Amino acid sequence: MKISAENLTALATSILTHAGGTEDAARRIATRLVDANLTGHDSHGVGMIPAYVEGVLASQLIPDANAEVVQDKGPFLLVDGQQGFGHIVAEQAMTLAIERAKASHFAVLSLRRSFHLGRLGDWGAMAAEAGFICILYANVQSSRPIVAPFGGSDARFVTNPYCTAIPATDKHPMFLLDMATSTIAMGKVRVADLSGKQVPEGCVTDAAGNPTTDPSVMFNEPLGALTTFGQHKGFGLALLGDILGGSFSGGGAYLPEREVESQILNNMMAILIDPNVFGTADAFGMDVDAYTDWVKSSPPAPGFDAVQLPGDPERSSAKDRRANGIFLDDGTAAQLAEAARSVDVPQREIDVFRNLA
Repeated sequence: MKISAENLTALATSILTHAGGTEDAARRIATRLVDANLTGHDSHGVGMIPAYVEGVLASQLIPDANAEVVQDKGPFLLVDGQQGFGHIVAEQAMTLAIERAKASHFAVLSLRRSFHLGRLGDWGAMAAEAGFICILYANVQSSRPIVAPFGGSDARFVTNPYCTAIPATDKHPMFLLDMATSTIAMGKVRVADLSGKQVPEGCVTDAAGNPTTDPSVMFNEPLGALTTFGQHKGFGLALLGDILGGSFSGGGAYLPEREVESQILNNMMAILIDPNVFGTADAFGMDVDAYTDWVKSSPPAPGFDAVQLPGDPERSSAKDRRANGIFLDDGTAAQLAEAARSVDVPQREIDVFRNLA
């Protein structure tokens, strides 16, 4: 089915409100989730809502929690998310970090114990829109590890994302690199499994460590594992996510004793830097513009229309999906309807959603 961003936001807002959030917070969360769908990142879109509802019902996600400053050392902030909605507590924490960066030309934010942060790129973009370079490392703590270390055959950590955002210039849009350190995100495996599709080769291994394209090995015993992207390279970045995002914040790197059912906790390090701290205003942007022009002037390779920088595919996807609707596979639609019923969303609202195809 295809559904407009407005109708999907309305349904997501209703589910999250009935799950215990305020309508204002629910709409803010829903808007960011639908934005993930719009930009082509369905893995971090409304398909996450059933996990959020499960977390609320299990008392692992605290709907009305807010970010709490634990340590305040000028440009260095340690913030506890208190297991609140990541889309809320991360926005609160990043707002504080941006204020410090404006005062000191830089800031280091360490955020611990946030429920699922959503797209890490949202927080990089938030800082870049305020004029700062932003580098982020994050780790994930959940009910089980899902990514195998390079050279290993079973899972030891989760998809630990990395992001860097660079402010837009007068000539070019924001540079936004946001990626899982696994070859593909777990959410993309979920979407493939619900859609009855295979995953690309090299992304998943079965319980014995053998390559497979069957996404169901990530959901059915004996469980398989995701691979790290670029073999040892993604493995190294994944370790940094656990160490800099988890250990540094006090939230902890991934360890078996930190596994909790129905919980998706994130810890994050964000480094904000004034791009003009060493030079005259706009000198950095002018050089980035010249470099961007040079890179994008490379003649397209066979099968490509143009060189795209990080952030370009997302902007193209958003333009298309705003005009033509967001596709939801039957499995995701069914899970959303079930999540809605579990928190007593009126059946008439669910029926309207199911009839929008």
